[in-house]
Amino acid sequence: MFYDCDDLRTDEIFLRLVKTAEEQPQKRWLPAYYFEICLPDGTTIGHCDLRIGHNEKTYIGGNIGYGIEEAYRGHRYAAKACALLFHQARKHGMDYLIITCVPDNAASARTCEIAGGRYLETAAIPSDNEMYAEGKRAVKIFRFDL
Repeated sequence: MFYDCDDLRTDEIFLRLVKTAEEQPQKRWLPAYYFEICLPDGTTIGHCDLRIGHNEKTYIGGNIGYGIEEAYRGHRYAAKACALLFHQARKHGMDYLIITCVPDNAASARTCEIAGGRYLETAAIPSDNEMYAEGKRAVKIFRFDL
């Protein structure tokens, strides 16, 4: 079940729902929302997604993913989008979220800190994970208590 997203906005940004995806148990994928991050005038400046629930894949891949277009970086838009996604996760009764990043992505790690994450560990990516196939071998794991 997916919830309304019309309230995912601040004075600086809003999240425009692009699509939702149902759970795919055979792939261990959880239900997910996919958004564009937009300025008040509708300009798309990035994207983010929210995976609902927890399993071994979200511990490594995270409940949230995000990216900001290069021209719009440096304004903490990713952290602001995360705060809106935290609100959406609470609608689903989630009490914590995981966000991960590769160890050399200092900007993403800083976003996690700004958004209130607590660093848990740097973990090896299992060889059966899609991220491993992309050449990634480890992730920094942050927990966000909602």
